[in-house]
Amino acid sequence: MSRGHLRVGLDIGGSKILAAAVDPRGRVVETLRLPTRTGPEGVVDVAAEAVEALAERVGGRRAVTGIGVGFPGLVDAEHGDVMHAVNLDVTTRVPLAGLLHERLGVRVAVENDVNAAALGTATALGLGRAGVGYLSIGTGLGAGLVIDGNLHRGSRAAAGEIGHIPVDPSGPPCNCGQRGCLEVLASGTAIASRWPHAEGGGPAAHLFAAAAAGDPAAVAVRDGVAGHLAEAVRILVLTVDVDAVVLGGGVAEVGEPLVDAVRDALRRQAETSAFLRQLDLAGRVRITPAGIPVAAIGAALLVPAWPAGSVDGVASGTGDDLSGDLGRVAP
Repeated sequence: MSRGHLRVGLDIGGSKILAAAVDPRGRVVETLRLPTRTGPEGVVDVAAEAVEALAERVGGRRAVTGIGVGFPGLVDAEHGDVMHAVNLDVTTRVPLAGLLHERLGVRVAVENDVNAAALGTATALGLGRAGVGYLSIGTGLGAGLVIDGNLHRGSRAAAGEIGHIPVDPSGPPCNCGQRGCLEVLASGTAIASRWPHAEGGGPAAHLFAAAAAGDPAAVAVRDGVAGHLAEAVRILVLTVDVDAVVLGGGVAEVGEPLVDAVRDALRRQAETSAFLRQLDLAGRVRITPAGIPVAAIGAALLVPAWPAGSVDGVASGTGDDLSGDLGRVAP
C-alpha cells in the first residue's frame, strides 16, 4: 500500500491546538481543534492525539508523510527542541520533534509559531517568493520573516523580535528590561491596559468599534496604537525591505478597520518625508485572511515534501514549495 501525500500542521496555543492536513500546494484538506493540555507530557499527548484523530479523517496514518509544529515559545528548530513556554508550563528543554516521531513514526519539524504563521501567510496569500513580514499582534508583538521563499531566523533566532525595539524612552517598562518597547505600546496586552472597557469580543474589537462611533477617548487610543504599529511596519520595511507586511495575531481579527488605521498613520508619518512617500509603506500593508489557519499551514510546510518518484509513492510539492532551508527534521 503506497503512502499518501498529506502533511499535518499543528498550531499549539495556550488554550487550544489546531491541526490541519495540508496537500503539497499548501491547501487545507481537513482541520480539527482540541483543548491544549499543559506540561511536557500533556503537550506531547494532545499533539499526538490531534494527529491521530486528523489522520483518521483523511485516510489513516499512511496518508500522512510528516508533521510540522508551530510552538509558542523558544524553539531550537535545528534539533526540534522547545523550551520556555510559560502558558503551556514548559520551562525545561523538551525534545518535542523526537518524542512525536517516536509516537507517530513520521518526520517532525518544529518552529516558533510566529515563524510558522509567516510561512503559512505567504502561502495563503499567494505571495510566492516575495519578501513577507508577518506582524503578529497578540499578547506580545513580534514578526516572522519570509525572504525569497525561506524563513529568515537570524544568527541567533532573534530576527523579527521587533516588539523589543524601544521607541519611547519615557514609556512603560517592558518585561525584557527596557522601556517603551513596541510590545508595551501596541500589542493586545497594551490595548487591554489602555482600553479596559471591553464588553465581549475583546478589548481591540471594542476599542475600534467605539472609535468608529466617534468616542474621542477611543479615537485617541486607537490612533496611538495604530501609530506604533506603523512604526513596526516602517522598521520591517527599512531593515529588510519586504514587499508586504501582513498584520496577524488576535488583534488582526478586527479586520479592515485595523488595516485602515495603520495605513492612515503611515500616510501621516510620510507627509513630511519624500523618502518615506516614495517607499509606499501604506501600500505594502495587508491583513491575514480571515478563517485561514496560517500557522498550521506554515507548520505543515516545514516538513519537506517527499521527492518525486520516491519508493513510497508520495507526490512531491508542485508550484512554490516554501519549505525551503528550514532546518533539521526528525529523524
